[in-house]
Amino acid sequence: MKKILLIEDNFEFASLIKDFLDQRSLHVDICDDPFRAVVTSLADYNLVLLDLGLPGMDGLEVCTQIRKKNKIPIIISSARNSTSDKVMGLQLGADDYLPKPYDPDELYARIISLLRRANDFQKEEKEAHFVLDTKAQVLIKNYENVVSKEQLLYSSPAITSGDGKSLEMIISKIRHKIEPFSEKNHIVALRGRGYRLVE
Repeated sequence: MKKILLIEDNFEFASLIKDFLDQRSLHVDICDDPFRAVVTSLADYNLVLLDLGLPGMDGLEVCTQIRKKNKIPIIISSARNSTSDKVMGLQLGADDYLPKPYDPDELYARIISLLRRANDFQKEEKEAHFVLDTKAQVLIKNYENVVSKEQLLYSSPAITSGDGKSLEMIISKIRHKIEPFSEKNHIVALRGRGYRLVE
């Protein structure tokens, strides 16, 4: 069963939403304290449903704090329906913004859509992998050492151009493939010397 953390200080409204979603096999835990919400472990949750009008801490700040440490899908559910709040909420990391009042069926549909997208993304991450060319892994064999452009050109039969342009293009493509998995540049270019593979 999918678990949802509902951050909402209106207990009557929260109870109605909880009952509605529980009947549709979505387990809902209610948290009415924004300070407790930002320190709650979200490891067991699949989605956050967040109100903005919370006591002591604005919901936009709660959204910011959650997004800093977790990629969990966030739906903002708020009576504040100004364009500026919507834009700010989405910029701060919310995945959807649903102004109150709303039809519970619409909320359910949006939750299911987000959960499906999140599940598809997790599958893609698990299936993503790199394939090493064991015949021409010059940079890997020389890990942490500088490899000249000439060495790479000579060792890579797929590169037909001798001017290094094809090599630069291939290095660029490799970097783009690595980027989704690491924020660090692992292939360092050294002007006039070549390239170095680093951790």
